[in-house]
Amino acid sequence: MHRILTRTVPFVAALGAAAFLLTACGSDPAPAPGSEPIAGQAITLVTHDSFRVSEGILEAFTAETGVTVTVRNAGDTGQMVATSVLTVGNPLGDVMYGVDNTFLQRALDAELFEAYESPALANVPASLQLDPGHRVTPIDFGDVCANYWIDRFDDDLPVPETLADLADPAYEGLLVVENPETSSPGLAFLLATIAEFGDGWENYWKALRLNDVLVTTSWDDAYYGQFVAGGGDRPIVISYASSPPAEVIYADPPVDTAPTGVITDTCFRQVEFAGILAGTSHRAAAEALVDFLLSDTFQENVPLNMFVFPASTTAELPQAFVDHVVLPEDPHTLPPAGIGANRNAWTERWTRIVLR
Repeated sequence: MHRILTRTVPFVAALGAAAFLLTACGSDPAPAPGSEPIAGQAITLVTHDSFRVSEGILEAFTAETGVTVTVRNAGDTGQMVATSVLTVGNPLGDVMYGVDNTFLQRALDAELFEAYESPALANVPASLQLDPGHRVTPIDFGDVCANYWIDRFDDDLPVPETLADLADPAYEGLLVVENPETSSPGLAFLLATIAEFGDGWENYWKALRLNDVLVTTSWDDAYYGQFVAGGGDRPIVISYASSPPAEVIYADPPVDTAPTGVITDTCFRQVEFAGILAGTSHRAAAEALVDFLLSDTFQENVPLNMFVFPASTTAELPQAFVDHVVLPEDPHTLPPAGIGANRNAWTERWTRIVLR
């Protein structure tokens, strides 16, 4: 990004000189970048396998712009980024949606994206705008947190309130987590413990192991296999702050209150971004799609389809989220650069501590 900034002034000057010469010769100047017609173009949105929107949402973008969108699923977030790194400059599509802050630095280091500052960023909190160079645009966020089955706790066994509580012998054999090498929420929870305990995170995981923590390969195996919600016997699981409203929305028979709660002190914030893939031949249409992803039309469709929160402050939340979600006031975070530099070493060390 620094290279682009240092070349801005001479590049603009050169454009101005070229425009003057063309005008002097009686020719029309070239259109400004992003101003060319886009109606009739077709672009590809590269995204992860969890991407879901309601029928008609992307068609609304087409009705607005004349641009059609094809969705290309590229595996989970890690697979999507890894595949895209191998095709830098000859991209799989035009826009990528779904790279999050745990993989962001890898994508930035590989120069996957072209910088674009959407006007709609005016409605996005600065805390979500993690790349000052605007190579990526925040679209949504969610919190990975310890969830608990409410009926399993009472005055004799109160709900744990902190990460440290989970290692207390009173909660021995109650927690199920996901492997951070194979699961996004598993990685987020590991990062939460590193953010909380710093250099002491390894001792914390040693304590969890002594406390009979159970590890699964995926969120599905944890939530629907070992957690009480799926018929298991573990009443604490690493899931999402948005899991309680999902329990209400999908309950059969219907329920008015969620059977699960969230331990907000344990949460790690994940932010998902969209970026224009370097080498796109449809730059203006790609910009329009990024703008659309921050529109109220798309933002208000996100919660009940992907159970994450809209990045834009102008989007209204569905009532089910308002009624059943408790967001942490101060979730754990780590700088993307730190995650990128240490992720492999952290997960390898975690494996030696917990699984061997």
